[in-house]
Amino acid sequence: MNRKRLVLLWMMLIATIFTSGCWDKKELNEIAIVSAVGLDRNKEGKIVGTFQIINPSNVAGALQGGGGTNPPISIYRATGDNVLELDSSATTKISRDMYFAHANLVVIGEELAKEEGLNYIFDAFERSPEFRATTRIVISRGVKAKDIIETLTAIDKVSAEKIIRTIEVTEKTQGENISINLQEVIKNLLSTGKEPIISGFTVRGDTGKEDKMENTQSSDIKANPNAAGIGVFKDGKLIDWLDGDKAIGSMWVLDRIESTHLNIDWEGKKDAVTYQVIRQKTNVSVKMENGKPKVFIKVRAEGDIREVNVPLNLTDTHVLIDIEKKLAKKLKKEMEDAVVRAQKNKSDIFGFGEIMHENHPKEWKKIEKNWDDVSFPKLEVDVQAETFIRRTGLRNKPFLSNLKKKDQ
Repeated sequence: MNRKRLVLLWMMLIATIFTSGCWDKKELNEIAIVSAVGLDRNKEGKIVGTFQIINPSNVAGALQGGGGTNPPISIYRATGDNVLELDSSATTKISRDMYFAHANLVVIGEELAKEEGLNYIFDAFERSPEFRATTRIVISRGVKAKDIIETLTAIDKVSAEKIIRTIEVTEKTQGENISINLQEVIKNLLSTGKEPIISGFTVRGDTGKEDKMENTQSSDIKANPNAAGIGVFKDGKLIDWLDGDKAIGSMWVLDRIESTHLNIDWEGKKDAVTYQVIRQKTNVSVKMENGKPKVFIKVRAEGDIREVNVPLNLTDTHVLIDIEKKLAKKLKKEMEDAVVRAQKNKSDIFGFGEIMHENHPKEWKKIEKNWDDVSFPKLEVDVQAETFIRRTGLRNKPFLSNLKKKDQ
């Protein structure tokens, strides 16, 4: 028995000789680290890829307060009939192997998203063993994808990081954008009960200077990437943009609001009271009534009064109740308008179809094929909203009340 164990041990030791080692290793000086990819379409109908590659020494020098004369990124372009051809074509211009494991952003050109769509773009990314499923996706709006990829930014030295953080912050604080990754987009593209939505991004300012180092060496940034609404898709193609209340209303329905503000009019003054949402919960359910599906949306929001531009006594319970009612009415309208917009687009971006599939599978099979074009646009949706004021800030009565008394 001991002899068998000894033989087994020797075999294991011998096997380690052949299995150890990094046979496919790549040194850092042999790879080009890709941080972002931009995809556009040219006049010939070919795909134009723009690759943002990190210059490690320049990024490190910039973060330490020195070496600010050289750009932290390099840009390479390639043209091809598909995404794989772009990679092959780009390698003829770069002295290193392109490494996509750190690519955390893909920018799809607006024209490409409208005409070609997303269905045939993401296949290569999903198959790649290097490309991450958590890579963020954005759509360029009003500019080419390359314009966003090429932009040099001041605070975040790598502009891909700037774009990702901007989307995360705007979703968290305002609810006007949505942070979505490759895996989520593909999941929604495959679903028959939900269409994808993707944040838009643009470059505002002097668009001729976004790729110059002078853009980062001035306190007045000449060209800056900005979040720009939410793109709506149907059958994989971009069909509409949501801005302002329509975008926020959609995020309310999707239960993606972390914090945002609501403004209401008071005594004839527009946007007189500002309410900051601190927590919320949206519940969506689908019930069958008279053989037809009906959606019920219930949202409960809690928040604080953050600004008052009219004389108000916030210690009066009746006043607070009136404010809460007006806020609930405003919130309900935002959500209803967002639903109406989606129904006009015939694009179920809220996933009502998925909810119905889960709760009423038999009925769903009957209407699944024509859901977006027939059933969803006619769907009856009931929205109920409740808002609660938890705090009124450090002051109960606005100082405008005292000013009014002095005037009298």
